Formats: sequence, C-alpha cells, structure tokens
Amino acid sequence: MSLNSTIARVTDRIRARSEGPRTDYLARIKAAGDAGPSRAHLSCGNQAHAYAAMGQDKDALAAARAPNVGIVTAYNDMLSAHQPYENYPQLIKAALREIGATAQVAGGVPAMCDGVTQGQPGMELSLFSRDVIAMAAAVSLSHNTFDAAIYMGVCDKIVPGLVMAAATFGHIPAVFLPAGPMTTGLPNDEKAKVRQQFATGEVGRDKLMAAEMASYHGPGTCTFYGTANTNQMLMEFMGLHLPGSSFVNPNTPLREALTVAGAKRAAEITALGNDYRPAGEILDEKAFVNGLVGLMATGGSTNHILHLPAMARAAGIILDLADFDEVSSVTPLMAKVYPNGLADVNHFHAAGGLQFMIRHLLDAGLLHKDAKTVSGEGMAHYIQEPKITPEGLTWVDGPVDSQNEKVLRKTADPFQKTGGLKQLDGNLGRGVIKLSAVAEERRHIEAPVRVFHDQDDVKEAFKRGEFTQDTIVVVRFQGPKANGMPELHSLTPTLSVLQDRGLKVALVTDGRMSGASGKVPAAIHVSPEAADGGPLAKLQDGDVVRLDALSGELTCLTEGFAERAPVQPDLSANQFGLGRELFGAFRTHVGPSTEGASVVL
Repeated sequence: MSLNSTIARVTDRIRARSEGPRTDYLARIKAAGDAGPSRAHLSCGNQAHAYAAMGQDKDALAAARAPNVGIVTAYNDMLSAHQPYENYPQLIKAALREIGATAQVAGGVPAMCDGVTQGQPGMELSLFSRDVIAMAAAVSLSHNTFDAAIYMGVCDKIVPGLVMAAATFGHIPAVFLPAGPMTTGLPNDEKAKVRQQFATGEVGRDKLMAAEMASYHGPGTCTFYGTANTNQMLMEFMGLHLPGSSFVNPNTPLREALTVAGAKRAAEITALGNDYRPAGEILDEKAFVNGLVGLMATGGSTNHILHLPAMARAAGIILDLADFDEVSSVTPLMAKVYPNGLADVNHFHAAGGLQFMIRHLLDAGLLHKDAKTVSGEGMAHYIQEPKITPEGLTWVDGPVDSQNEKVLRKTADPFQKTGGLKQLDGNLGRGVIKLSAVAEERRHIEAPVRVFHDQDDVKEAFKRGEFTQDTIVVVRFQGPKANGMPELHSLTPTLSVLQDRGLKVALVTDGRMSGASGKVPAAIHVSPEAADGGPLAKLQDGDVVRLDALSGELTCLTEGFAERAPVQPDLSANQFGLGRELFGAFRTHVGPSTEGASVVL
C-alpha cells in the first residue's frame, strides 16, 4: 500500500522545516567520514596510550586494518535493567575476535532510575541526566579510535541521551544492544490496587513493600509499558536494534546470541567494509516519523514528547508538537499493555510483539518502508523475528495473526482508531495529554482548580479530606527552569482514588508524568512554564479551567485571568541537596519543553 497521505505530509513538513540544520549536519558528518578511519590520523604515542592495556588485541589494534568498535555502557547493578550488561563487553570482544575485529569499552555513562527517585528530590536531576549522558558518551568517543559504536542502555533518559551522542558522532555506525525485560512478576493491576489501598490507609507499608518486591523482582526492565520499554520499541522502529531483539529476557541463549550478532553487525557496517551505514544517515526524517508512529500505535510514554525532539535536533531535524498530534490522528492504537491494559511487555511480545505490529503498519501504509536501518535497506527486515536453530541464530517471518487479541490487534480492528497522544492549546499554553488509558467519559472536564507548588502538598490536602468536588489539580513550578521537571507519578494513586470515588479530576502541570501513568487525565509539559512567566503562574484557587482532550483545548474561563501578574514563588529549596547545586547552569540555560527541554541542543 502507498504511504498514508498524512504521514507523507508530516514527513515533508519536517523535511522542509529542517532543511537548513539538516543540510549543515549532513555536510559535517560527511566530512568526518571522508577523513577515513580515525586511527590512521593518530600519532604513535596517541595509539600506544590507547592500546596499552589491550593484551591479545594489541597487535590487531596497532595494525589498524580491521574495525575497532567502541562500547559505551550504562552498566550498573543498582538498576535491574542495566545489571545484565555486566558481562556484555567480554562477550562482544570474543565475538569480534572471531571475525578479526576488536572492541574496547570507550567509557561509561550515568544511569539513574526514576523508580528509585520517584517523589524524591533526586528526581529533579532525572531529565538533566539525559544531556549529561549525551556529553559523557561524547567524551567516551572523543578519543577518535573507533570505526563503529555499540551503545548499551535501556531506561528512561539513558537511551535518548545515547541517541543524541550517536547522532553527534553520526559519521560512525551505531548499534544499540538491549538487555530485555525481567520475567513477569505480580500482575500490574494487583500492584496498582495495593498502591491505592495504601494511599487510603487500608493496608500498611508491609503489604505495599511485599507487592512492590513481587513486581520488581529480577534482572531486566520493569515489565509495564513505561519509558524504558518505549525506548526499546523506538530503537526497533527507528532501525537501530537488530530485528526482534527488544523484548527478549536477560540471561537466555537467545539474548546472548542477539548480543553476539549485534556486535558483529557493528563491525560489518563500518567504512572499512562494503556496507557503510553511518548513524547520521539512519537517523533521518523517515526514522523519526516511524518512531512517532510506533509511539502512537503502542500507547507509549509521554516522556518521548520531550526526548524525540531532543534526539532529532542532534541530527539536524526539527520536530514540533503538531507532528505528534497529526501522526496520532491517523495511527490506530494496536496494543493494550499496562498502564493502558492489564498485560505486560512479556505478554505483548508473546502475542506477536513488534514484528506483528510493524508488519501491519507497513501493510496499512503507516510506516516508511524504505527507511535505512542497521540491518539493511527497508523496514521489511523488522517483520522477521530471531530464532535459534541447530545451525545457529537465524531470522524467520514473524507472526501474521495476533496470539492474544486482548493485548495486540491488527490496524483494521484496533483498540481505538487514533493513537495515544493529543496536543493541547489555549490561554494556559501548549501541552499534551496521553489518552490511551483515559476512559472516553473522562476526556473532558470543566472544573475549579486547586493550585499547588509541590506534589507533597497535594497528598497532604488529600489526607485532610479537602477534595470533595470535581477538581482540576494544578501543580506548577515543576518545569525544567524551576526544578528540572521531575515526574509527578506519585500523585497517580491519590488522584485515582478521587476518580474512583466518582469525582471528575484532572492534573494540569508544567512538569512530567511517568510513562506508567495513564487513567487520570493529565495535561503535562505545559509551556511556557510557570517559572518562565507562563500563564500557569497566574492561576488562583477557584478559577474554572476547561481541559478538553477531544478538541485539544486547555483554557482558563475566569474573567480577568490574563491581566493578572504572575506569581513569583521562592524556589530556593530546589537549588541545593543531592547534587542539585551542581545543576544550576542547567536550570538557567535549559530550553522549553516544546523543543525537548535540552541544555546542550
């Protein structure tokens, strides 16, 4: 089928909008690529320093005739998703020796867990860590001794930061190696029920702790469809993973075989061979539009409304909220994975997963089938799934039919006809709302507001029984300039309880919500943010606000609202403690959320 006209129009608009910066970007990476293998330009002293500790690989490195692959790793053993990476470097080096190539760990990047910092001061460093990761990866690769790079990262800010680095070093190929999700534990709906029971005082902390430990129980990503697993989906839709590799569990033979295959593929696509695939050419307009389609079709994380524009800017491409909105308008929601449903990513993968989804999106004309990928030309590679046979790892045709239509459906019979995100606009600014888990009757609310400057104050008001009528909860001064734009996911149980009591409630904020948030309508990333003089800073308790996710309206209806002076709160408490004092320059220079909330781009 020919390409959908809306997808084609959005792609053309992005291409036209990006013409200047993209042209400059491609010229830069071409010049870097034309300079040839980097090691040829290093002095003997430079190279001796680089190879001194490489043991059996030293002679091959000094000869500089075979590819040398740089490994950028986010390994640590506090994050379950990154713990499996501990032994990847040795596996990769052994695999590359088999084909006469070499590998070195170029460096590590920080990897923090939003699950650990949720509702804590450390969360105020979370979004900024993405830019730190990009810079740390750039330092890792600045030694200029690598013909390709392998990026090992999974979770929320790590993959976007690594993509920003891969685009910056766009003259060398980039292969992303996932670690996979942990096996299924306590069902997500049961965990959510215990969280709500704890919020209302029905159960104690012992029951809550038992439920959480039964849910997050082993190596691998959390199994709900939040930002980490959305990252993995994007890497397949954007052609940076090997096909079918995103959701294979850690410490399995197939996971190890895919790691070996990914390492060898990185060596095969360098400028030293006949299939040169620089990262900057893969990360083009088509790749980012395919990523937008994947985000909508799966009901993915709202955090990528921030990350995708930042990732794209690193490759000279300019995305706008309108692009998300229009792609969503024609992309059917094909998956129901928690928090959008009861299933987890293991159930999604077993039902047919990304290969089923990509097949049917291609058939419907909703993806650019001719996109360049690390696996070859075109997205047809990504309807194949990996299998281990007696002859070794191979790829076979993926499923045509869903194995569980409660989890995964074809484009012709989706869970809803449009994707999971909607742009909001009005006299309160521009923002977005995730709809894939919000019931239709909750997508329009017109109610008085309660204004807060701290999420803990919302919880305290709840405990005092102050929410007795339909209410729009406004939590402002949560944007990147104010305090780093923390996630406000810890409000979800509280607001869910109010909703379950029959009240119409919503959240409006210039902050973020977790990729795991869903059933409470939330207007997030509102820009301009309150700390930058945005309209949210003019709201007062009792003002009536209309949030209409159907028409895309976010408006204060109270007369005289626009003429008020914005509130100027004391934000000094956000400046110090747990490393926040080191990020003052980030808060000062960060860009708006509509452009990715980046400091470095």
